[in-house]
Amino acid sequence: MSKMLDLLLENKIVAILRGIEDSDADAAGQALIDGGIRMMEITMNTPGAAVMIKRWRSRFDGQAAVGAGTVLDVEMAKTAVDAGAQFLISPNLDEEVVRYGHENGVSVWPGVMTPTEIVKAWKAGAEAVKLFPMGTLGTKYLTEIRGPLDSIPIMATGGVDLHNIADYFAAGANAVGMGGKLLNLEWVREGRFDLITDRARQFVEAVRSL
Repeated sequence: MSKMLDLLLENKIVAILRGIEDSDADAAGQALIDGGIRMMEITMNTPGAAVMIKRWRSRFDGQAAVGAGTVLDVEMAKTAVDAGAQFLISPNLDEEVVRYGHENGVSVWPGVMTPTEIVKAWKAGAEAVKLFPMGTLGTKYLTEIRGPLDSIPIMATGGVDLHNIADYFAAGANAVGMGGKLLNLEWVREGRFDLITDRARQFVEAVRSL
């Protein structure tokens, strides 16, 4: 088990930052950390993602792990790792990306939906998988696949909020990925980083109580 997987299973939440402006990124990241978030990803389809990842690795060293999201292929994976990404997350399963991460000591948690994809990712060397889109699949789906697939760590992504987060873990999730429900970009644009910290703290406390 890698250090990043340990961190994922311990903290249970990965904050997803998509489409954030570079000028707001540091303050938003600090607000999440102040609220107790210890794992953050910047999606690679965010303009300037690699630059932000590199800066965050230095700025938040020892406070939070920094990864890259929406890593669709090996080229994106290389760009992210060169910038200092400590883990790679994708919405899809690309076995070349899994192999690249394994060869370079970087955790890769690929996106999957079906039992076949989950097992395929596991056999390719993925330590954990991202079950997506959970907002559409629903927690009953997770409960059903957990029966035969009880040994593979699953990060459920999509549709998580304060009212249902306990249901995700009750259904068998080991962790959750969270975007807009955790990091409201409107609050970022308004400079209401205090609200982001408060929201992060609510989610962190919610998973600690499980």
